[in-house]
Amino acid sequence: MNIKLYNKIAKVGTDVFDRTKYSVGAEVENPDAIMVRSAALHELSFNPELRAISRCGAGVNNIPIDRCTDSGIAVFNTPGANANGVKELAIAALLLASRDIVGGVNWASTLAGAPEGVAKAVEAGKSAFAGNEISGKTLGVIGLGAIGGMVANIAINLGMNVVGCDPYISVAGAWALSRAVKQAATYDDIYKTADYITLHVPAATSTKGMINRDAIAKMKDGVKLINLSRADIVNIADVKEALASGKISAYITDFPTEESINVKGITAIPHLGASTAESEDNCAVMAAHELIDYLELGNIRNSVNFPNVSLPASNSPRVAVMHKNIPALLSKLTTVISDAKINIANLANGSKGENAYTLIETDAPLEASALDKLSEIDGVIRVLSY
Repeated sequence: MNIKLYNKIAKVGTDVFDRTKYSVGAEVENPDAIMVRSAALHELSFNPELRAISRCGAGVNNIPIDRCTDSGIAVFNTPGANANGVKELAIAALLLASRDIVGGVNWASTLAGAPEGVAKAVEAGKSAFAGNEISGKTLGVIGLGAIGGMVANIAINLGMNVVGCDPYISVAGAWALSRAVKQAATYDDIYKTADYITLHVPAATSTKGMINRDAIAKMKDGVKLINLSRADIVNIADVKEALASGKISAYITDFPTEESINVKGITAIPHLGASTAESEDNCAVMAAHELIDYLELGNIRNSVNFPNVSLPASNSPRVAVMHKNIPALLSKLTTVISDAKINIANLANGSKGENAYTLIETDAPLEASALDKLSEIDGVIRVLSY
């Protein structure tokens, strides 16, 4: 099988592939799967063999998800693999928002040759960069997934009061939170109480521009805003207006844009959230294992467009069907297999919104004619045999 690499993928990840089974590299043609970090794939033409794309990271806005779904291409990401790296940058962002560290460092670099000496010049001018401590302040965390939950917990340990809101929090995410993290019923509850607000939500239609003039108006005067999620979650024009008025006292973002660089009050970090050797390694290894499990067994874990569905490894033949989540379709699949005089040994099925996935283990391989009949069922997107 062929695995095409976009961007530089950590070697520890590509080494997961058995080279007697896989060809792996940037030069690979007609790939069965793609591994990618930040390269934009929206203009990419998909070859018919392409079964999967695995994003070495959490965000998938560089991948045309809808087009992949229509083509029966599973899109994977690696949630949590880079969480620690982003968490650490979030803590740094809290401190950058509290004290003008960047401005002070830049100013100190200009003191060479000061007539009174560097030490005296520092003592005379350092008050211009003074700030406040984070201990005792209130941090609002919007989004309590793998990253937001870790940020909330460590902020508690740093002496902050933490209030979090996540309408979609998982059971595992809730269990992982410190009992000291207070629950906010709505984002508005965070806006009116938090001295700092940190955003940890995915880029989606529902979150685009969620921090805008109306949301900012509900925030405390002098609030400090941190965005390590995605640039378009924040309406930058509204943030700049709030910075000019003093409503927002600092904005720290990991996504510099033409509109956000060289603006007083904005610290633009060059997308360093997951840019650690450990994060890149973890993401690459996780992405490789996801692809192998799918390409060899049809198992889906951490797909953004199809549900998690898997069966234990075995030597029995398998058929994987990507289809729409519509009534009676599953019975039509099993009828075709039964009509082919093939016994179903095991079956797993799941749905995710409008899409569903069925993995069927049989006691004998299905012939091409039966596979064609499965493909012809209304609502079926793609059929793959293993």
